[in-house]
Amino acid sequence: MPDLKIRESRNNSHRLGRPLTVLTLCFFCTLGAYTALQTTIEATNSMSFCISCHEMRETVYLEYKESTHSANHSGVTTTCADCHVPKSGIAKIARKIGAAKDLYHHFIGTIESKDKFESHRLKLAESVWSYMKASDSRECRACHSFDKLDLAEQDKSARKKHLRAEDSGETCIDCHKGIAHELPDQV
Repeated sequence: MPDLKIRESRNNSHRLGRPLTVLTLCFFCTLGAYTALQTTIEATNSMSFCISCHEMRETVYLEYKESTHSANHSGVTTTCADCHVPKSGIAKIARKIGAAKDLYHHFIGTIESKDKFESHRLKLAESVWSYMKASDSRECRACHSFDKLDLAEQDKSARKKHLRAEDSGETCIDCHKGIAHELPDQV
């Protein structure tokens, strides 16, 4: 009889061991995949990654460097990711997946020269504007908000426009197209 109990105990621990091993393996694989994803996302959010393609370095990056988002009296600067990538969550991952098309077009040469870039500038800008409008300028609002605007410090025209925009539910991109990059000629 004692032999039977030992045998049953071994069988039960063996049955529990397999699912536990599988669960542990799944946990560590998921953790590894998540870590790899986050590492990749952070690496591709860096300014050095964004301007590693000559298409960006020789066009929009030069424009950005002349904008108030790069050089201003407060010393606060932004990076490409600050304006073009959500800060966290599913929206960030979705935006990164969507940006894969940029890599595709880089590799097939869609905008490999300044002339090709300029011929696509309107389409590229409209895509970004549409995204920003749909997200209620979420990335802008990470730094700017109607609540924190000091309207008293703004000139009369800006103050009036900001009050109207807030009341009518407009979002930053409705008025601030071309704030960090040149507007397409067609606009």
